[in-house]
Amino acid sequence: MTEAAYRNDFLKEVEAHVEAGHEVKRCMQCGVCAGSCPFGPYWQHSPQKIFMMIRAGKREAVLSSDAMWMCTSCYNCIARCPRKLPITHIMHGLANYAHRLGLAPKGQPTRDFAVMFWQNLARRGRVNELKLTLGHYFKDGIGAGIKQGLAMKAVGLGLYKAKRLNPLEIFGGHKVADLSGFHAIVAKAREIEDRKRGLAS
Repeated sequence: MTEAAYRNDFLKEVEAHVEAGHEVKRCMQCGVCAGSCPFGPYWQHSPQKIFMMIRAGKREAVLSSDAMWMCTSCYNCIARCPRKLPITHIMHGLANYAHRLGLAPKGQPTRDFAVMFWQNLARRGRVNELKLTLGHYFKDGIGAGIKQGLAMKAVGLGLYKAKRLNPLEIFGGHKVADLSGFHAIVAKAREIEDRKRGLAS
């Protein structure tokens, strides 16, 4: 077998473009992360397996997986990892990288909500809870939206009474004082991150 067969270009890609990607090769495959994760039984691939797949060059299988989107940032894996690898950061970094490349699985609920949340926040610098909720409920159609709304009516009423939900937010809602400044900050942060990760166009 030639030397080229042993080269893992995907590992190098992850090291260059994914947050804390250089730590992947330090995983010793002990499985503590998989055993510590509350979502362990529901993962398509555990972090341990994802790291093994990266090192094996399984680019498409990793980046098209919904595994990274299952991470809830509980940090059990980091707290218990014998090598203190930043597993949570790597998983979120892989999810972000897959999303940026357009390879993330379509229809994955966590990804869809994350995109919806960010778009909502980025518009006015603050989350419009009413529009976010309605967008989430009605993403699968009017019938599904009405059904979910009715199922959550008690929660909605409680939020309204606690002044956490304002029906008038449908007309625009609150925003940061300097919206153009906020957008400039976000654009600059994206530019810096893209340059840092080698994703700048």
